[in-house]
Amino acid sequence: MAIAGRTKQEVVSEYRCAEILSAARTVFATKGFADATVDDIAAAAGIAKGTIYLYFSSKRDIYLAALKQGLTELQERTRVSMAAATGIRAKLRAFVRTRLEYAETNRDFIRIYHSEFGNLTNAAACHGEFQQLYLKQAKTLETVLQNSVTTGELPSLRVDFAAFFIYDMVKGVMMQRLLEWSTGTMEEDIELLSQLMWKGLGAL
Repeated sequence: MAIAGRTKQEVVSEYRCAEILSAARTVFATKGFADATVDDIAAAAGIAKGTIYLYFSSKRDIYLAALKQGLTELQERTRVSMAAATGIRAKLRAFVRTRLEYAETNRDFIRIYHSEFGNLTNAAACHGEFQQLYLKQAKTLETVLQNSVTTGELPSLRVDFAAFFIYDMVKGVMMQRLLEWSTGTMEEDIELLSQLMWKGLGAL
């Protein structure tokens, strides 16, 4: 029987994969890739180890799938929130808020993300597909900045450089909050970071 254009089996498979990846994110974030096992993931998901192998061929495949799922979700949320904002200042604030709030509610994923992309020579970061996902996030910013330069909202600047600079600033605050090094509330961090970015761009 089809459900909204999909078969029941497809719906079940999608649910099972999501269940496995959710458990995997927790396990990898807690134990790291090297020490985590498929048995650990199966136990966390509450399913048999053999069931996992119906969907993923190896621990590495699970790891990469969990990373890709999180990156894709974060990119889409960021794109939607920025598109809904009017004006470059509001769009930059939307970028900051979306990513900090996502990091706050998806700490397992952020730990995995930073373990790979904190060092761009790591295996997953060097994987072509993940390089593209990583670069796509900065490209979203670059496009928004370029549009604002074109319309006169911002002075002329190297939008590629500025995009990566902003991206890394936000990533740094995400890490500070993850490690509980920040002394501010979420709203205070969003406000301060947004102001620093805006004043820096406006002063160019």
